[in-house]
Amino acid sequence: PGENETKVNLEELKTSVLYSGPVDPAEWVGLRKSNPLLVYLRNNLLMLAILAFEVTIYRHQEYYRCRNNLTAPVTKTIFHDITRAHLDDGLVNCVKYFINYFFYKFGLETCFLLSVNVIGQRMDFYAMIHAFWLIAVLYRRRRKAIAEIWPKYCCFLACIITFQYFLCIGIPPAPCKDYPWRSGNANFNSNIIKWLYFPDFIVRPNPVFLVYDFMLLLCASLQRQTFEDENKAAVRIMAGDNVEICMNLDAASFSQHNPVPDFIHCR
Repeated sequence: PGENETKVNLEELKTSVLYSGPVDPAEWVGLRKSNPLLVYLRNNLLMLAILAFEVTIYRHQEYYRCRNNLTAPVTKTIFHDITRAHLDDGLVNCVKYFINYFFYKFGLETCFLLSVNVIGQRMDFYAMIHAFWLIAVLYRRRRKAIAEIWPKYCCFLACIITFQYFLCIGIPPAPCKDYPWRSGNANFNSNIIKWLYFPDFIVRPNPVFLVYDFMLLLCASLQRQTFEDENKAAVRIMAGDNVEICMNLDAASFSQHNPVPDFIHCR
């Protein structure tokens, strides 16, 4: 580029994809020469093997139940004979219960922790958007109110991760056209571009951030399923209900409203 075409110094231009070396158009669509080829395809083959293993397990379970006239369990748990009644019946049963229903009981708190982790890991413009959404969800306070807004939160996470995915891909570098925020008239530097998570050929967006967003989306989707399961009587019988105890109860009379035995003052 000419002197008036960009404000980037020479050292930064050397790291640009456009000027650091020849551009292979095939790399933009995910194709790259590799030797040996098996090393290039090992992650794809691993995903296919995991999917095949999963389908085999589910098909085998379905065939076994059909052959023996068995019905599928209400909840997809490991220990089917453990219910809410077994939670206070020894340490072993307590561990089994939380293996089955940990996310059912503490999934919402896990999503909040993952949201804080996304904010702390990213520290950019999209982290600020996540913070606003976290404040909006926490402002609802009651679990039923959070359940009403939760599908919108999941939709937001799905849309924003898709949008960021396209930002990471960017425009093809083969035409050798730089982004407008790298022009001479634009008042942008590399730090602002990095904070705004703009596509760029010098400071490329960090795709690792999408992993944090994906884990948050995964747990938020599971929590949405949990909110739906809370309204099913069969699930509440097995796992217990998540109904909140009224926050206006007097602390002195709290024990008479709490159905869980008091092991400290059990005399």
